[in-house]
Amino acid sequence: MVVPLIGVSTYVARAAWGAWERPAAVLPETYYELVASAGGRPLLLPPLKTATAGPGFGAAEVIAALDGLILTGGGDVDPAAYGETAEPEVGGVDPVRDGSEQALLAAALAVDMPVLAICRGLQILNTERGGTLHQHLPDVVGHDEHRHAPSVFGEVKVTTTPDTTTAAIFGAGTTVLCSHHQSIKRLGAGLTPTAFADDGVIEAVELAGTPFVVGVQWHPEEGGDQRPFAALVEAARAYRATRASGEHRRGGPDK
Repeated sequence: MVVPLIGVSTYVARAAWGAWERPAAVLPETYYELVASAGGRPLLLPPLKTATAGPGFGAAEVIAALDGLILTGGGDVDPAAYGETAEPEVGGVDPVRDGSEQALLAAALAVDMPVLAICRGLQILNTERGGTLHQHLPDVVGHDEHRHAPSVFGEVKVTTTPDTTTAAIFGAGTTVLCSHHQSIKRLGAGLTPTAFADDGVIEAVELAGTPFVVGVQWHPEEGGDQRPFAALVEAARAYRATRASGEHRRGGPDK
């Protein structure tokens, strides 16, 4: 059986192990273990702050070695990415990580690589496609059900759009684990909303004209939901087979 290689973005934080404490590339193990249990081989992709060509250095070469890409959760995207100044509630901004993931995503889209974008990853996808974000969602919807407190996951009911990849993965409706205080404001080019919370917040999107580019605003990895990871691995296996035959299209979706 072909084992697809799945790149998984990481972030940098001060971490301790044994007698050591250092800045390190970190990621909850659920992300990569769900890839592995779905039949893929996860490869962790740290952001690079000292690369002479910037954090996007070598993105195209990295993507050329992969069969699929996962953009993971984390801190807020820098509002400068969509032409705004950060409001007081914005936190955890890391321009190096933003630049790294934007470059990886752009390179992946250019070759129609399957992408799964989770929470912050969905926001990177939306802003990379020219969209904007609500910087603090409670100011818009009038409640904090999408994130009761930082690092706390709460249950949110979502309804999917029929006849979409999102619906095929998650069914007509499902209860998901959310921890986001931001959400899509203006959709990026080519993106279609494919799941909504009861308050109208967009909870999932897909990119038209691609075999598999799915973004979810929730955290399937927190509940051990293998379905989106299995769907990505399946799409990555097909992508690898098509690439091997020389049939896959280059150029990606138009913005």
